[in-house]
Amino acid sequence: MMDSSQNYTDDLRLAHVMADQVDAQTMARFKAQDLKVETKPDLTPVSDADRSAEEYIRAQLSRARPRDSVIGEEFGTTGHSSRRWVIDPIDGTKNFVRGVPVWATLIALIEDDQVVVGVVSAPALGRRWWASKGHGAYTGRSLASATRLKVSDVHRLEDASLSYSSLGGWKELGLRDEFLDLHDTVWRTRAYGDFWSYCLLAEGAVDLACEPELNLYDMAALVPIVTEAGGRFTSLDGQDGPFGGNAVASNGILHSEFLRRLNPGLDDLLQAP
Repeated sequence: MMDSSQNYTDDLRLAHVMADQVDAQTMARFKAQDLKVETKPDLTPVSDADRSAEEYIRAQLSRARPRDSVIGEEFGTTGHSSRRWVIDPIDGTKNFVRGVPVWATLIALIEDDQVVVGVVSAPALGRRWWASKGHGAYTGRSLASATRLKVSDVHRLEDASLSYSSLGGWKELGLRDEFLDLHDTVWRTRAYGDFWSYCLLAEGAVDLACEPELNLYDMAALVPIVTEAGGRFTSLDGQDGPFGGNAVASNGILHSEFLRRLNPGLDDLLQAP
C-alpha cells in the first residue's frame, strides 16, 4: 500500500525539469514551416514534435527512474512497475498544428493506482500548473515562484461556469440531450477545451468541466491539480480518478448534481461523501 505521508518532491522536481526541456523543444517546432504531421490509425494527428517530446521524456525517465514503467500517447507502455509515469507530449495536437496556442505537455506519476504527481506545462500560453499528493496545487513559472490554487465556492448550477471541448462525443454516448439541458441550465459555457478546462477549474475561474471520451494520458496529470485545489474529478459513473474513460470535474460542491444531470441513471449511492 502507498504511504499517504510519502513526499513526492523529487518526482515533482524531475517532472518540472523534463517539462522545461520539452517546452523548449515544442516551442521551437510551434508554427515551424517544416513541421511534419501524419494521421494515426485512430484518425487523430501526430507531429514530429509530439514524438520527439515523448522520446525525450522516456529517455530521461530511463536514466532517472529506470525501475518505473511509462505510458505514453505515442509509444505505448513499457515496464511493469506499480509506479507508472503517464505522458501526453502534446495535449491539443490539433491546436498545435494549426498555430493555436492552447496545447500543453502533461506529465503524471501514478503509484498504486493513485495519481500522486501532475504537471501541465503550456509554454505558448506562458502557463504551468502542478500538484503532488497531499501538498496542494499551484501555478507559476517555477517551483520557486508559485501561487496556490483553490476551486470556487459556487453552490448553484445556475450560477456555475461550464467548460468543455465539443458536443460530438455526447451524442455517441446517448447523452447529448442531457448535456444540452445542462448547457442551458448553467450561467455560462465556454469551450476552453482539453487540459485548459481543468486548470481553469482548479484556479476557480470555472466551476464545472467534462468530456465524454478521454484516455488515461489525457487525464492523469489533471487529477491531482483539480483535487489538491479542493475539487473532485470522476468518470460519468462516479469513479474517482482518471480510469473511467471520460471526465467529470467540479469544485466538489456541485459534483453530485452535476453527475446526476449528465448521467440520470447514476445511483444516488455514488454521491460525493
